[in-house]
Amino acid sequence: EVQLVESGGGLVHPGGSLRVSCAASGFSFGTYDMTWVRQVPGKGPEWVSGINLAGDSTYYADSVKGRFSISRDNAKNTLYLQMSNLKPEDTAVYFCTTEKYYCSPGSGCYGVFDYWGQGTQVTVSA
Repeated sequence: EVQLVESGGGLVHPGGSLRVSCAASGFSFGTYDMTWVRQVPGKGPEWVSGINLAGDSTYYADSVKGRFSISRDNAKNTLYLQMSNLKPEDTAVYFCTTEKYYCSPGSGCYGVFDYWGQGTQVTVSA
């Protein structure tokens, strides 16, 4: 079955760095755009970053731009998020997801996150 398994989360001090990973299986990893989404208790999910199939186009939320770097290794079916200069507000559960875009006249385009991992906790605290 489709599985996305995040790992690499933990406790880090403000200003520190951490890399989280997502191991994918059960589907054709290289045929999906991938994203990282994060969520804190009591709040809705926040899209963090996205990457296209080949990994040559990346996108970032303004809140993490310049600090985070998304990448993928299709040969290893693995997605990464390198996080640097971490801030307390980065504390969240980080999920990797697939993403498919759908476009139609009038309604425009939207993405659908079909598959999610279990998430990995990242805590940024002094």
